[in-house]
Amino acid sequence: MNGEWKAFKLDELGFVGRGKSRHRPRNDPRLYGGRYPFFQTGDVKAAELYLREHEATYNELGLAQSKLWQPGTLCITIAANIAESAILTIPGCFPDSVVGFVADPNLADTKFIKYRLDTLKLAMQAASLGTTQDNLSLDKLLRFDFLVPPLPTQQRIAAILSAYDDLLQNNTRRIAILEEMARRLYEEWFVHFRFPGHEEAEFDGDEEERLPKGWARTGLYDVADVVYGHPFKSGLFNTDGQGLGVVRIRDVIADRASASTTEEGKPQHRLSNGDILVGMDGAFYLGRWAGGDAWLNQRVCCLRPKPWMPRHLLFQTVASPIKRLEETIVGTTVAHLSARDMKQMQIVLPDQRGLDLAMKHLEPSYGQILTLKRKNANLHAQRDMLLPKLISGEIDVSGAEELLEAAE
Repeated sequence: MNGEWKAFKLDELGFVGRGKSRHRPRNDPRLYGGRYPFFQTGDVKAAELYLREHEATYNELGLAQSKLWQPGTLCITIAANIAESAILTIPGCFPDSVVGFVADPNLADTKFIKYRLDTLKLAMQAASLGTTQDNLSLDKLLRFDFLVPPLPTQQRIAAILSAYDDLLQNNTRRIAILEEMARRLYEEWFVHFRFPGHEEAEFDGDEEERLPKGWARTGLYDVADVVYGHPFKSGLFNTDGQGLGVVRIRDVIADRASASTTEEGKPQHRLSNGDILVGMDGAFYLGRWAGGDAWLNQRVCCLRPKPWMPRHLLFQTVASPIKRLEETIVGTTVAHLSARDMKQMQIVLPDQRGLDLAMKHLEPSYGQILTLKRKNANLHAQRDMLLPKLISGEIDVSGAEELLEAAE
């Protein structure tokens, strides 16, 4: 790093302000259902680089007690999900649990500041620990130093890192399209029974239990091998890559093990790409693993279809019953999915012709999704390796073309 890099507080690099949600109670239904996007901390956490997806909208009354922030605003969470950040791509509102940063165009590049925040996340989360509810607060946020180079260097660094994020988002959109196409085909053929030739098909059972002749309701264990995770010792977990990754509930959707271990599990606990995973505490995440060889940790189970059962058919078939269990199981503090719940799960098994249709028309999309998810896992790894080196000035970006080509 050379002497051109200087330390600034965030409010010295642009405007900083908290979101607004003055009305009480905040969940008053009179505020919602309009045309103004309302971004909450969970929306920011779910975003990669750009923030456009939202679960709620404000109406005119909601907007009147809030504030409409413009595209290009960097949103930073200071409560619930601490120090997550993403850049608005559309005008939107957010509550005071989110801070908005609008960069001074002569001093700071918004993307660079977002990436600098990523490197400060752990320190900010540590500063947020409280006795009741973790909270970063605007005051604490403004105490942090942001070490930044001259603007042209910021822009080159941001261009390299955002090239990776753009590829990640493009792949994610392609995955979503493939998943939606597969889901619709599955529902059309295997839920509503409008498969090719259904007009001539005979059906058995009453209206609720009605199935095409030759199809059956059967248990999950009849169509898949269900493997429950090993209780690896958390005291042996590390984040420096020693040993093999350990897949915990938080990792099911991310396709990246957030910790590793040198402890050995049994052969059945070793995951490979394509395994179907289910988180069994809190959110019952359902995912297709694409993070390479890893260990299956406790409270995560793996569904491996029998040789004759198409993977994508199994994945789609268990999605609805797992979702219903998530909505109905209530524990004392957190919902738990048990082995007993899995053993009692009933699914619809088509006849051989239905299995052949699934293999021909659903299985290829599973492979395409898996390939894209694997690409994303590799892109994440490359980006995460480059991020601290670029943001600290360890890598010279005067000739950024080679680094940009590596992301393509």
